Amino acid sequence: VQLQASGGGLVQAGGSLRLSCAASGRTISNYGMGWFRQAPGKEREFVAAINWRGGGTSYADSVEARFTISRDNAKNTMSLQMNSLKPEDTAVYYCAATTFLSGRSNARDYGYWGQGTQVTVSS
Repeated sequence: VQLQASGGGLVQAGGSLRLSCAASGRTISNYGMGWFRQAPGKEREFVAAINWRGGGTSYADSVEARFTISRDNAKNTMSLQMNSLKPEDTAVYYCAATTFLSGRSNARDYGYWGQGTQVTVSS
């Protein structure tokens, strides 16, 4: 499955962005999905994950209650709604797919990655 992330940009602190991940090649309905991010000089970190049907989600503590992950299997897409953005949310955001049906927080569980989209939050 090929993944394409989009929707990043520059936003002021307190603002919102919505990231999208479009899949092609295969239906994502058989995959758990997730979002990860990597800031300059830091390791890639887990942001959010969602199970294959969309009924189960998990979040990093740092984004809980601010970010919402969702998916539309009929459209073969996944989204990340990001509200109340902070400068520390600045990073390249990656969408990923795993053959595990549940959402996973470990990047090593994901075999398919999108190219990343830059999110920059100014103070």
